[in-house]
This record gives sequence, C-alpha cells and structure tokens, in this order.
Amino acid sequence: MDSIAVVGIGNNLLQDDGVGIHALHHYEAHHADADVCCLDAGTVGLALMDRLANLQGLVAVDAMRLGKPPGTVTVLVGEEMDRHLRNHHGSVHELGLSDILDALRLCGDLPANRALVGIEPEQMDWGTEPTPTVAAAIPSATARIRDLVLDWRSRSTTEAVL
Repeated sequence: MDSIAVVGIGNNLLQDDGVGIHALHHYEAHHADADVCCLDAGTVGLALMDRLANLQGLVAVDAMRLGKPPGTVTVLVGEEMDRHLRNHHGSVHELGLSDILDALRLCGDLPANRALVGIEPEQMDWGTEPTPTVAAAIPSATARIRDLVLDWRSRSTTEAVL
C-alpha cells in the first residue's frame, strides 16, 4: 500500500510562520505510525517531488492567513484545497505547495486524497516558538490530520475488499 505523507511547511525562525513544522513534530510524536511519512518541508521546493509522488494521501500543514481569529484551524480537502491554492495565498509557502501539486498533476502522480490544514497566525516576528494562542491550536490541528489519515486508510481498506 502506498503511504500517506504529512508535510510541515514554514519558517520556524518566524514565530507563527513555523507552526506547520511545530504541528508536524506534534503529530509525529502523538499520532504517526509506520505508513505515515512525516516530512519537514521548510519553505517548500520542487525538490520534494520525488518524496510526494505515488502517495495514497498528502496532508500539508502550514500557517494560513484567512482573516479568522489567531489559532483558528481550517481544513481544505481535495478540490477545495486546489481552488484555494489557485486563487488565494494566505502564506508565501502556498505558492511553492501549489507548484509541487501542479507538477505532480502533470506527471499523473497527484494524490487523490489531499488536504491543507491551516492555522491562522498571530505574529510573524523573529522567534523560534509560536505565540501561545497559535501553539494552543496545534493539538486540534494534529487531531484533524489524524482523522484525515484514518478516513483515507479506511476508504483504502474498503476499496481493497471490494
């Protein structure tokens, strides 16, 4: 079975901008198992293409400005994620993620199961830890990631039985 990748995106030297990386580490410590590949993508680049091809599922987690209260967790799945990446850029990292997904699409390797888990940032100043409001949202974000992974796994198992 192909694996699922959880990709943390962000610059962990800029407080809440690095929340995707912090969320990835929290997910890895509390929820990940053998068939989940946890990748620290930093500020994202096409160099990740090989690692993201032929996956059962892909979850990207990043700071995402949508004008909501700081710490709000937003989950965009499938086409909803694609539309957001095409039309809005709540993070400069989303441009890189969009490029990677477009390249995977062109190669026929775009995961059918894909989601973007965004956490509304509060501060983007120098600092290696997210603000308390944003840090408090990390367990909720990683629980949402866990739910996505479990759902995709159960659908894959059901399809294999059919």
